[in-house]
Amino acid sequence: MSAETIGATGLAGRYATALFDLASAEKLLDQVASDLESLARMIEASDDLTRLIRSPAISRGDQGRAMAAVLEKAGMCELTRNFVGTVAQNRRLFALKAMIAAYQGLLALKRGESTAEVVTAAPLNDTQMEDISKSLKKAIGSDVAIDAKVDESVLGGLIVKIGSRMVDASLRTKLQQLRFAMKGIG
Repeated sequence: MSAETIGATGLAGRYATALFDLASAEKLLDQVASDLESLARMIEASDDLTRLIRSPAISRGDQGRAMAAVLEKAGMCELTRNFVGTVAQNRRLFALKAMIAAYQGLLALKRGESTAEVVTAAPLNDTQMEDISKSLKKAIGSDVAIDAKVDESVLGGLIVKIGSRMVDASLRTKLQQLRFAMKGIG
């Protein structure tokens, strides 16, 4: 499966496609996906880890050793550890989040799923995730993998993006629309 065929292009797409091909050959697609999801959550939750992957002041050796220790402690599979090690060695950790997203997109495509980015003001619980997934499956007509993100500036409601389509049912947008309507009246 080539990157161009599925839309995984650019630096992140090339790395994600290489990882996807290796994981597929070793029958580790789901394990690597799980590892990458955990890694993405760890990056989101830790300012220090974010600084580690984004800072050009930290040497590639130090980045590689630090990431290896983090991944080892988290119990990630060897393929995931080797991949992140290669990314660190090539000074590409700054693009790791994009690589993870591209890998998830490749896996969703292989499974016949669409990927939806759902942005809410607070984390969603399992019931809410399941309800959103069912609603999106009904609307789209295929299984939907949800990439949930939290943005407190949304205030309430949610924003759903699937491909080039977006539904913004956030409180922030509704307040902005109300503000514009009020300006139009006065």
